[in-house]
Amino acid sequence: MRTAEVAATLCLATDLGMGFPFEQGLHGTLVAMRLADRLGVDRATASQTYYACLLMYSGCTTDSDVTTETFGGSLTTHVVPAMFGSQREVLTGIVRALPTPGSSPPARALQVARRLPKARRERDPHLAAICEVAQMLAERLALPPSIHGLFIHLTERWDGKGPLGRAEADEIPLALRIVHVARDAALQRMLGGEEYAVRIVRERAGHGFDPEVAACLAEGAPQVLALEREPSAWEETLGCEPDPRLTLDGEAIDGALRALGHFADLISPYLSGHSTGVAGLARAAAERSRLDETDAAAIWRAALVHDLGRVAVHPRIWQKPAVLTPDEWEHVRLHPYQTERVLSRSDFLSALAPTAGAHHERLDRSGYHRGSAGAELTPSARLLAAADAYHAMTETRPYRDALSTEEADELAQDASAGRLDPDAVTAVIEAAGHQAPRLERPAGLTEREAEVIAMLARGLQTKQVAGALGISAKTADHHIQSSYRKIGVSTRAGATLFAMEHGLVASGELPIAQREAPS
Repeated sequence: MRTAEVAATLCLATDLGMGFPFEQGLHGTLVAMRLADRLGVDRATASQTYYACLLMYSGCTTDSDVTTETFGGSLTTHVVPAMFGSQREVLTGIVRALPTPGSSPPARALQVARRLPKARRERDPHLAAICEVAQMLAERLALPPSIHGLFIHLTERWDGKGPLGRAEADEIPLALRIVHVARDAALQRMLGGEEYAVRIVRERAGHGFDPEVAACLAEGAPQVLALEREPSAWEETLGCEPDPRLTLDGEAIDGALRALGHFADLISPYLSGHSTGVAGLARAAAERSRLDETDAAAIWRAALVHDLGRVAVHPRIWQKPAVLTPDEWEHVRLHPYQTERVLSRSDFLSALAPTAGAHHERLDRSGYHRGSAGAELTPSARLLAAADAYHAMTETRPYRDALSTEEADELAQDASAGRLDPDAVTAVIEAAGHQAPRLERPAGLTEREAEVIAMLARGLQTKQVAGALGISAKTADHHIQSSYRKIGVSTRAGATLFAMEHGLVASGELPIAQREAPS
C-alpha cells in the first residue's frame, strides 16, 4: 500500500473533523506542491512538504471534549482563518468562537466574559497536544523522522509570535513554511476567491508567513491556486507525491490503520481504545468461526477503521449525557456513511469500506445507514456488527455506565430477535470470555502508573485521579509526570494515544468523570 494513500485518507477524515469542504486538504496539498516546485526545493524538502500538508490537521480530534466545554461556536469558522493573522485578528476570532450560536447579545457578552480566561489558560496546552498527536500519528504511518519531526513547529509563525514560541524565521523548517502559506491560501480562496486569498497572503508576509514563500504564491497565484475541473483531486494528489514514493507492507499497514482508528477514537474520552478493542474482538471471533486467515485479517483491518466517520459528528454530541434530538441522531446515523466515503477513494482501503461501513446494520433492516437486510450482509459484516455492539456495551457512555460482561451477554437477545446473526454473536461472546490476561506493562510502567495513564485516557484530571486512587494531588501528579517520561510524551492527548496503542484502556474499566456543559 502506498503511504500516500493512507495519509490522504487521513487528510479526508480531517476535512470532516474540521468541518472543511471535502477534499479541502487535498486542494491545499496541490497548492503546496506547486509552490514547492516554483521555489525549486530539493526532493527531500518536497517530500516533507507533501506529507506535512496532508497531515497538517491530523491532531484535530485532540482534546475535543475539552474545547467543546470552552467554545460554543466553531473554531474552524472563526479561529482557523485568523491563525496566521495579526494578534488582534486571532483574539477577535477566539472571542467570536466563545459564545453559543443563537444566544442573545447579553448572553453572548456574559459567555465571553466567563469563558475567555479559560480559553487563554487552555490555549498553549491544547496546541502542544495537537503538535504532539500529529507527530505521533506521522510516526505510526512509518514516515521518516525528517517528516514527523516537523510537527513540533506546526503552530509557529515567521515573526516568532507563535503561541508556543518554539521557533521563528528560518528556524522553522522550509517545508512547514510552505505548508503554512499553502493551506492558509487554499482556505482563504475557498472563503473569498483568488484575489482575496492573494491579499491575505500579502498582508501576512513577514508576520505569520515567510515573505519569500508568500511572494512566490502571490506572484504565481493564477497557476498555484488554480482548481482543476476534475470531479476529484484524489488522483492528482497521489500523482504529485515526490520520488521516491513511500510504501507500507505487512505489519506497517496494520500500524497505519491502527493510527487511523486512534485518530477517530480521540474524538471523545468515552471512545478511547474502542477501534482497536473492536478489532481484536472481531478477529478473535473470526478465528473461532474458522474463517481463513485472509478473511480474518480483512475483518481486523476493517474494524480498525470502522469508526473514521465519527469525526464528522460534533464532539458535543458524543459527550451528550441526555437523549439526542432528531437532528443529532441523524448526524450519528450517518457516521458509517462518512466512513465509507473516506475509505472509498483509496484502491487499497476501498476493499475494507463495505464491511467497515456496515457495522451498524442489522439483519431485520433496523440498522443504519442503509437499513440493509440480512441477505445483503456478508459474514464479515455480521461479525463486525456483533463485535462493535458487544464492545460498545462494555464501555462507559455519557448517558449510562458500562455494562458488566454478564449484562453484555444480553447481546444474544438481539440474535434471538433477528437483529444480529446468532453465529456471529456466539463467536463474539465466546471470544470475549477467553481474552488473554495482561502481562507486564509497556515502557517499564508500574501497575499504578499504568492505572493512572488509563484514567487520563478516560478523561480524568489530576485531582480526579487523586480522588479515585485515594492519594494526594501531588502524588498523582508525580505518577503522571513519571509516566510521561517513561512513555515519551508531554500531554494527556499523547498519553491517551499511547494507552490506546498498548491496551491500557479496557472497556468498562472505570467511570469517566462527568463534565459540565458550557455556561
